[in-house]
Amino acid sequence: MNYTNLTLEIIEHTALVSIANPPANTWTSAGLADLRRLVNDLNANPAVYSLVLTGQGEKFFSAGADLKLFAYGDIAVAHDMAQRFGEAFEALSAFRGVSIAAINGYAMGGGLECALACDLRIAETQAQMALPEASVGLLPCAGGTQNLAWLVGEGWAKRLILCGERIDAATALRIGLVEEVVASGAALDRALALARQAGKQSPSSVRACKQLIQGARQQPPASLLPREREAFVGLFGGANQSEGVQAFLEKRAPVWSQA
Repeated sequence: MNYTNLTLEIIEHTALVSIANPPANTWTSAGLADLRRLVNDLNANPAVYSLVLTGQGEKFFSAGADLKLFAYGDIAVAHDMAQRFGEAFEALSAFRGVSIAAINGYAMGGGLECALACDLRIAETQAQMALPEASVGLLPCAGGTQNLAWLVGEGWAKRLILCGERIDAATALRIGLVEEVVASGAALDRALALARQAGKQSPSSVRACKQLIQGARQQPPASLLPREREAFVGLFGGANQSEGVQAFLEKRAPVWSQA
């Protein structure tokens, strides 16, 4: 299938998605709508366990929205883009498998918010990250104010958003914005390796665990403890649980049922 400003390649159980809108891999309304559609398509494909997202080319992961869209004060355009950004990145965050951002260059504004919507982030050493919307009289509207604070704490979130600070990969690693920093050109390979590692896990277990982990963003952890136990019992006796135990006892790799 074709998607606007996006390319898709399926590698075993991993969907490799590249943001492809040169020169800066900016997001358009059509591209955001198609990202949402693409994620929904992947959710419907039981053979896909993980998603790796990167930027086409060597300089940009994504520079976010093209500011020319907002140059004429058109409220309808602003409303459409805000809605598209929210729908696309909320769909990405809710992807049923493991999502990994391979940050291969500048991740600015909506580009960084896209990475924040993923489960894991691998940054190349030359990468630069920022949420500069307040410098042009706007604000991050695609989860940036919420997801960034959840990952790095209120202080650093305010520093990036309120002070407009740009950070490098080393700082991003230190504050918990990314999980790993690799050499230039190595983020995609590392992300694909992590995706393969995730593919060894039971897809049904991954889906249940992800929902519980992310659920703590909206609910007190104590309210999720009963659901955690219920999910454990729900998995018990299922095809993947039986296969996982049998494979362990037989000292072989499990063959998971497609989830």
